[in-house]
Amino acid sequence: MGEVELRGAVEAWITDDPDDGDQAELRELLDEADGGAAGAVAELRDRFADRLHFGTAGLRGVVAAGPNRMNRAVVRAATAAVAGWLLAPGEAAGISVVVGCDARHRSAEFMDEVAGVLAGAGIAVHVLPRPCPTPLLAFAVRHLGTAAGIMITASHNPAADNGYKLYLSDGGQVIPPADAEIEKRIAALGPLSRIPVAPAGTPLVTRHGDEIAQAYLAAVAGESGPAMAGLAGPVTGTGLNVVYTAMHGVAGQLMLRAMRLAGFGAPHVVAAQAEPDPDFPTVPFPNPEEPGALDLALADARRLGADLVIASDPDGDRLAVALPGPAGWRVLTGDQAGALFGASLLDWTADQAAPQERLVASTVVSSTLLSKIAVAAGVRYAETLTGFKWIARAADGVPGARFVFGYEEALGYAVGDVVRDKDGFGAALVMLRLAAGAKAAGRSVLDVYDELERAHGVHLTSQVTLRTADQAQVMRRLRAAPPDAFGAETVSGLTDLAARAGSGGAEAGGGAGDGAAAGNGTVPRADVLIFRLAGGRVVLRPSGTEPKIKCYIEITEPVAGGSLAQARAAAAGRLAPLRAALEALLAAA
Repeated sequence: MGEVELRGAVEAWITDDPDDGDQAELRELLDEADGGAAGAVAELRDRFADRLHFGTAGLRGVVAAGPNRMNRAVVRAATAAVAGWLLAPGEAAGISVVVGCDARHRSAEFMDEVAGVLAGAGIAVHVLPRPCPTPLLAFAVRHLGTAAGIMITASHNPAADNGYKLYLSDGGQVIPPADAEIEKRIAALGPLSRIPVAPAGTPLVTRHGDEIAQAYLAAVAGESGPAMAGLAGPVTGTGLNVVYTAMHGVAGQLMLRAMRLAGFGAPHVVAAQAEPDPDFPTVPFPNPEEPGALDLALADARRLGADLVIASDPDGDRLAVALPGPAGWRVLTGDQAGALFGASLLDWTADQAAPQERLVASTVVSSTLLSKIAVAAGVRYAETLTGFKWIARAADGVPGARFVFGYEEALGYAVGDVVRDKDGFGAALVMLRLAAGAKAAGRSVLDVYDELERAHGVHLTSQVTLRTADQAQVMRRLRAAPPDAFGAETVSGLTDLAARAGSGGAEAGGGAGDGAAAGNGTVPRADVLIFRLAGGRVVLRPSGTEPKIKCYIEITEPVAGGSLAQARAAAAGRLAPLRAALEALLAAA
């Protein structure tokens, strides 16, 4: 884009931008560019090189003015497109949408913009108290019977970011073809000034109090028949010493209420991270997976001699867990926690009617351990594409199937069907119940995990990431010349999910580990390569949100005939050269 064309695009955007502050921000950048500031020119080029596209779950980006950033203008366009899509089948009568927001920069402002645009289109709007965690919004969609839900959040992204997450009427994240249809509508919109926006105080907007949170808590952990069997009525007399951190996010108060309602004692709360703060001052990256994110919680846990650390991410949909062990505190991987949660829930629900109809699910990039636990329990298992829009729907279309649990390795867990998305609150209650039971039996949670690996083998997982601006070219080269081996690990088979639309669902572990389909028997084509090894696999896929190729490694080692320590040492010995070979392959791709 030449300088004249760039200036024209910026000035046109300023004219149409509904936000005075964003207009001023762009004018200041223009003035700096006119003064010869190369940084201002580069910034404008980046902001106007493209626009944020409506993709995985919705939108996400840095909060700033311009089409390639998160701002009121972008939110207005997206919401007008969503409204048009919802109204396309007929009239607005009876259609409603629930909206919520976290505590990030400008979240409340963006939520108000969403409500105004929806009401301006004649759609009734339910507004949750602000700020609120994402699982509460996902729950509210089905609880209120709305046509959709919109959550303003960037989850665990850096402080500079915000986002726009869309849920469909079934309470799950938006899936194809709806996302593509909304994207087309955004591209086809005319001037934003023509989009009607209802004034504040319109009767189409209902602002809710605490009643939605009360219903959610009753469903998750209430005493009056909780939907998630096994979470109410914890093992008593254990005196669990728990450290909890909300990581400057919005989950804290609701988490404490959930724990109290489920019968657990109050945890020690990490004071410096207890209140919502959009700047996340004590963590460089507010993601509990990142090194250092749990440092304050672990310091308190060591000082207090705690039994357990649990940590929410900023919008409350993920959960991190740390446990004390012989070698010090250990943060569980998502795969380890997923296996523990899945096995526990299957134990606790074994006396339900038709226990064989229970279904657990994980993804093509997650460990295969859960599939083996499912086989042993005689229940259904489904392997899906990455993302909870697929995991939460794993039982859909499977006759008689009852969704009990699903997870992905990135610390996301779905317990039952109270929330059709990842839910850090339900996961926390499972963890507390598990820890309380283990302590009452004189064991640790790590002892419980050891038993799983003794029964099903060691499952060691790891990741390798290649930063690249040309993900498609790397994946093409790997397809054109797939490796025969990764170092000493011979490739025994390859599944390319881009080359097929999937085969039948994987039940009771059938097909686990080789790209088996979701529980409804169809898995969409995806840019994913699955290399099978003798005792392991490597899965490669481009990131949907960053310029990366993400690689997921799993090494499996049987324990039968040897010790658990020996099997773990053997797995670790295989992992290091496999990682090195994979890194070398990607560097050359």
